[in-house]
Amino acid sequence: MWLLYQFPLCPFSRKVRLLMGEKGIGYELVRESPWARRDEFLDMNPAGQTPVMVDAAREGAPLIDSMAICEYLEETVERNAMITGTAENRAEIRRLVAWFDGSFYCDVTGPLLHERMIKRLAHRASPDAKGLREAMKAAIQHLDYIDYLLDHRQWLGGATLSLADLTAAAQISVTDYLGGIDWKSHEQTARWYRGLKSRPSFRPLLAERMELLSPPSHYDDVDF
Repeated sequence: MWLLYQFPLCPFSRKVRLLMGEKGIGYELVRESPWARRDEFLDMNPAGQTPVMVDAAREGAPLIDSMAICEYLEETVERNAMITGTAENRAEIRRLVAWFDGSFYCDVTGPLLHERMIKRLAHRASPDAKGLREAMKAAIQHLDYIDYLLDHRQWLGGATLSLADLTAAAQISVTDYLGGIDWKSHEQTARWYRGLKSRPSFRPLLAERMELLSPPSHYDDVDF
């Protein structure tokens, strides 16, 4: 059985969980707050970041970094491959995964997590209104790009569901939990996201809650 060290609003852990759900891989969650800098966790990953995945059935080095974990799962579990197609198609999927994990996280998800979660839990401080406004403004621009992709493709990475969709959904789900998305002007993206939310792999994520933080009422509604 795999042990996945994570916390409920870690978008990178959510990406791994969505992939494992699509592939039908069993796992057990281990709650880890990386801002606490717990010694035992730092021994596994000195960078102190989630997710970290460990095979409880055998001794071995932990798997670290969400993309490294996803590539490992793609290489070792043939069922429901999520990086598929021609070499060009696979490159596009990886490009989008890097974009969501990089640009989207740095501009939107990361600042919202810092202001609305980490400040409250780790520092007992209030969020900065300017930082929140900038993150929500960036979210509009990023969702405009998703709308553009969906105007030209059935799924973000091409004709079929891929790791690009799972990565985007993981980031968006955290942003949505934190109240950072105005869905009214992005019906194309909202339609795509409703489809992702209705998948069995997504349901466990929607049921989870972070202490001291409640999501908007539409968060777990697949027909929002």
